[in-house]
Amino acid sequence: MEKKRTSKTSKPLQPLAEVFGHLIDDTSAKGTRYRSKRLCPFNNKVPNCTKDKAKDPLGVCSIFHESDPVITCPIRFREDWLITDDAASFFFRGTTSWSSLTEVRLNDVRGKSAGNIDVVLIAYDDKGKIYDFGALEVQAVYISGNVREPFEYYMKNSQIHAQMDWANQPNYPRPDYLSSSRKRLAPQLLFKGGILHSWGKKIAVALNKNFFQTLPKLKKVSKSKAQIVWLIYELALVNHNGHESFSLKKIDEVYTEFEPALLSITTPAPGNVHDFIQLLQEKLDEQLEVPPTTKVIEKPF
Repeated sequence: MEKKRTSKTSKPLQPLAEVFGHLIDDTSAKGTRYRSKRLCPFNNKVPNCTKDKAKDPLGVCSIFHESDPVITCPIRFREDWLITDDAASFFFRGTTSWSSLTEVRLNDVRGKSAGNIDVVLIAYDDKGKIYDFGALEVQAVYISGNVREPFEYYMKNSQIHAQMDWANQPNYPRPDYLSSSRKRLAPQLLFKGGILHSWGKKIAVALNKNFFQTLPKLKKVSKSKAQIVWLIYELALVNHNGHESFSLKKIDEVYTEFEPALLSITTPAPGNVHDFIQLLQEKLDEQLEVPPTTKVIEKPF
């Protein structure tokens, strides 16, 4: 099992990296308790995992893709609240007093919701009055395929099924980076980001290394000129008292301006127009080759 986690050349036979915050072969008392109680160790709004369904949560924090763990739950990024420290270092000076609020609704000029900001970091003076803020958006990865089936199979007997072979099952779950950028990241930047940018407020985006690598190349600027910081993380395998676990680790930060970054992410890379014309030609030829449907009317009079 261990080789499947660390090897860069072998494909994992099963997709589950972390379930309720622990490796699936973690037999420690803590790991067993978190599975049995459906608990979340990553600062969820309640002690329990609430992903997908509160009463029957899908407790998968991350999945394997080409032997790398990929974060699929946004709450997973809240480990030890490292992301807020990293965002605050971009938003504020080192001596600033700040705090954070989660899931803050953002309205447009008509009072209509543009969505919730994942985390708002607020700077306040010695009297507790807010004088500045920044927005932190967390971008987990969508999954294509079915991850609930292997999760439920594993949960039926976690000790035995930790060694399961799921490779030949239909709808094997994989990260869907394209949908993650088009259906979530781009709209977030366009609507919420557009409002924040018009107010002159900085934005931080926390995302997985593998996800960031699939984005179009972004034009970098210095920290002093940046309007967005891309906080890039991975899950590193660590050992605590003989029990292995994944730990959130920032590996890079990329500074960009807002509008060039938005343009890069929302502008599709066009294919060859001649290929599209060829497709149209094939469809037209199919129509022209099909004879018209005619009916004979018997005894019209």
